[in-house]
Amino acid sequence: MSDLPLRFANVEALEDFMTAPTPALIADLARVDGDIIVLGVGGKMGPTLARMAKRAAPGKRVIGVARFSDPGVKAALEAHGVECIACDLLDRDAIERLPNVADGVRNCVFMAGHKFGATGNPALTWMMNVGVPMMVADIYRDARIVAFSTACVYPFVPVNGPGAAEDTLPAPPGGDYANSCVGRERMFEYGSHQYGTAGRLVRLSYAIDMRYGVLHDVARAVFDGDDIDLSMGHVNVIWQGDANEQALRLLAHCTSPVTPINITGPGHISVRWLAGEFGRHFGCEPRVFGREVSNAWLEDTSLAISMFGKPRVPLETMIDWVADWVEHRGESLDKPTHFSTRDGSY
Repeated sequence: MSDLPLRFANVEALEDFMTAPTPALIADLARVDGDIIVLGVGGKMGPTLARMAKRAAPGKRVIGVARFSDPGVKAALEAHGVECIACDLLDRDAIERLPNVADGVRNCVFMAGHKFGATGNPALTWMMNVGVPMMVADIYRDARIVAFSTACVYPFVPVNGPGAAEDTLPAPPGGDYANSCVGRERMFEYGSHQYGTAGRLVRLSYAIDMRYGVLHDVARAVFDGDDIDLSMGHVNVIWQGDANEQALRLLAHCTSPVTPINITGPGHISVRWLAGEFGRHFGCEPRVFGREVSNAWLEDTSLAISMFGKPRVPLETMIDWVADWVEHRGESLDKPTHFSTRDGSY
């Protein structure tokens, strides 16, 4: 598309583009009353989501909540007008002291969770992914809640089919992470049924930017000559800016009881094909191993497309951007997705 940049010179240019709101987002946030609080703002997507919300609705307070173990994240958010509160979300008393409906905060975006290291610390995983949502669903019962979930709640579906739709019964193949994510959804569902809370469950599949994600993982492996596991042979991906925009727009499209919605890019992407595309960019032959199987975690995004249209950034553009970024040794978050994992354990 002509309005998309050809490349990003640095992180500042990347984040400036990624946080630019669309007219549709500006209009949707204007329709919802009250300020916005983002719980778990310190992760890979949270800082740009909060910045996008503030740019789209400069007249609203946008409050970011996290432990802020990296003080640079807090400083950067505050520099862009996001109010920051350091809080341990495992502490119910601390959550109860956060701004709420009585303070004008009528919109809650829940992004907290525990994934990597889940197998080694199952108790923390279940507390973060189930216990904390239970507390938030109670404390923010009178606000709209858009809660991030994952495609991992689904069973594997055929790679040659449309993908799992929102009415597909959650039945992950195993592992504390995937099963605790079902529990997270159940807590928000319970709160919605109990208190009438309006909300949405964002079943996200692999948001990406230049510094992390499936495309970054595959591109770096091809560029560095590392092996690529084809055990999970197909994936969905979406540009992080598109994923954040759709999640924020859902504040104007909440339901009571709360309902799920799949958020990812259209089409099921072959990892083997993806490695070949990066090999073409870099002029080398990818090193792949393993055998693709006939099923994977894949989503049907018909509902999201009917509401928001197709994501703004197409796959081909994302591939070009990531290839350029990796080739020029752009910054990496060094947070592998482990996309080849098939047992729900991380």
